[in-house]
Amino acid sequence: MMTMRIDMTGRKVVVAGASRGIGRSIALACAEAGAAVSICARGAEALEDARAAIAEHGHVTGAFRCDLSQDEEIRTFIEAAADAMGGIDVLVNNATGYGFGDDEANWTASFDVDIMAAVRASRYALPYLEAAGGAAIVNIGSGSGMIPASSVTTPAYGAAKAALIHYSGIQAVTLATKNIRVNCVSPGFIEFPGGQWDRIRQTKPEAYAKTLATLPWGRLGRPEEIADLVVFLASSRASWITGQTIAAIGGWNQ
Repeated sequence: MMTMRIDMTGRKVVVAGASRGIGRSIALACAEAGAAVSICARGAEALEDARAAIAEHGHVTGAFRCDLSQDEEIRTFIEAAADAMGGIDVLVNNATGYGFGDDEANWTASFDVDIMAAVRASRYALPYLEAAGGAAIVNIGSGSGMIPASSVTTPAYGAAKAALIHYSGIQAVTLATKNIRVNCVSPGFIEFPGGQWDRIRQTKPEAYAKTLATLPWGRLGRPEEIADLVVFLASSRASWITGQTIAAIGGWNQ
């Protein structure tokens, strides 16, 4: 029986927003597949912990503090990451402003980080991606950006992720001539220690149980399950896949 092995040896991967949860799992999975990886986050302690874990795979590892709501900090991060690795083959835009409310601050946070960070990082990474000759961008959306769910009211977050999904499609069309593939992965409810759904499970058990009831598998997803999909899309194994939004939502029905 043939098995599909994903080999990213020699690839240079940037993961924006990777100190915990999905981003950290993506960075670790890319490193495990052989890639050099550079990451960013705001918190120094979690960033260093992630850097050390990635470095255990023995490849070039860069870790940089960056506020992804700030244009100039994104530019500095992308340039530093490219310098550390000698270029960029893959850009993974994984970040959220956690704008789960409906006031001005939540809307601003969502659009500054969930959509504009991806726009800016893609813009600054473009010269490196184009020079790579067969690069990929993977944007991390959300099931909330695909399904206006009555069971989960996150208007600002959902709208920003919907914008990111649309932007991913536009990127795919415009960057195809530069030999750059673009796809979007939209996770559903993902649980990990210290994450949003871990906190909800502990502090709002009724809300957690209500959400759990919408998932036919009887559990929430794991960051590693999203990372596996991202690594595939970033690899040469997905060479004919672009412009797609893939829902990794575990059969969620609201």
